[in-house]
Amino acid sequence: GAKHVYAVDCSSIIKQAQLIVLKNKLDHKITLIRGKVEDIELPVDTVDIIVSEWMGYFLLYESMLDTVIYARDKWLVENGVIFPDKAVMYLTAIEDGSVRRDRFDYWDDVYGFDMSPIKDIALKEPVVDVVDGKALVTDAVPILHLDILTCNKEDLDFSSPFKLISHRNDYIHGLV
Repeated sequence: GAKHVYAVDCSSIIKQAQLIVLKNKLDHKITLIRGKVEDIELPVDTVDIIVSEWMGYFLLYESMLDTVIYARDKWLVENGVIFPDKAVMYLTAIEDGSVRRDRFDYWDDVYGFDMSPIKDIALKEPVVDVVDGKALVTDAVPILHLDILTCNKEDLDFSSPFKLISHRNDYIHGLV
């Protein structure tokens, strides 16, 4: 039902998207633009809706929210909408000794070599994995609320006091 769609992507996947648009005879309604949002110009002054899948790991790590904020400030009409328009980041603690052994203790003896200096790097890098619900040790608490229609880049650099309440007597191997 959109009057016209302007789709922007910096990657080469836009070539496949163009083929899909043509195969479905929608080239009169969808304009694909390859480039960074900050570097391109739209053929219109304003848009009514911005839809973006900007979330990164741990919501903001490697995210593209600053790009959405740029597009919002440059093109979104007053009272326009953004999807998604809200985001909440939660924090909880887990017990998972096998992950600790596999990802961190592993570096103490790699085929007979002490490679423990790599542990410092491993501890700082986020791990993307599936967490079994049984591994949760604490409640989950919100640590960041974002309103995408009103937030700014400075809101993305945040600190948040939080308090986790343990549900059982156990080790804590990580925060998720």
